Amino acid sequence: MFNLVELDLRLVMFDEKRFIDGYDLKYNIINHLLRLNKFVFNISSHLPLNDQISLSSNEDCQLSFKDVQDNKVISYVDYFSDCKRGQCHIYSYPYQGKRYQSITNNFSYGLFESVREVSLFDER
Repeated sequence: MFNLVELDLRLVMFDEKRFIDGYDLKYNIINHLLRLNKFVFNISSHLPLNDQISLSSNEDCQLSFKDVQDNKVISYVDYFSDCKRGQCHIYSYPYQGKRYQSITNNFSYGLFESVREVSLFDER
């Protein structure tokens, strides 16, 4: 695995405490793959809202990517009080997936030429 030159990572993760962000990608993946030339990712992380004192903002998530080179990264964070959950979606741009799931009001801009299927989510 240390000799990977290209990595295309698609991940959906459920955690009790926090979202996956740029720090996770850098310290747990990128720093271990020294020959990595191309890194494409689409990561959706979810957590339950259980009286957390501090919740990550979209700005916090985007700032965590300041050291990830050669990638334009789009992120958005949503919290849904009615269903007591939060989600963070991070992906390298241009987006290369064929599906884009759970678009919300915080959906970011962009051109999505390969997307063929879209799902929307709204609490109301």
